[in-house]
Amino acid sequence: MLTCVIRYHIDPTKTAQFAEYARNWGQAIPRCGADLVGYFAPHEGSSTLAYGIYTIASLSAYEAYRAKLAADPLGRENYLFAQREKFLLREDRTFLRLVSAPHAPGVPA
Repeated sequence: MLTCVIRYHIDPTKTAQFAEYARNWGQAIPRCGADLVGYFAPHEGSSTLAYGIYTIASLSAYEAYRAKLAADPLGRENYLFAQREKFLLREDRTFLRLVSAPHAPGVPA
């Protein structure tokens, strides 16, 4: 299992647009095959960093998921929305694997 962490640098004057973008992914990402942990917008501290986090079985599953997302009507519209509104200044993806498991009892893995 891999966890994808997307770090966004966003325009701090367009957090409402980022929130709409995140809500749209909240519908499209699970439908296309990834397990969405969530999208996180600035609250305190940096006003320009936001994150999207989801898990996927493997890099090959990620490739299939990306193809489904590109073909999904809401996915396509969300890409266009971001390009049109220009609230994303930079986007970086990192794939991580869990190495701390097993966790102590009562702590979810």
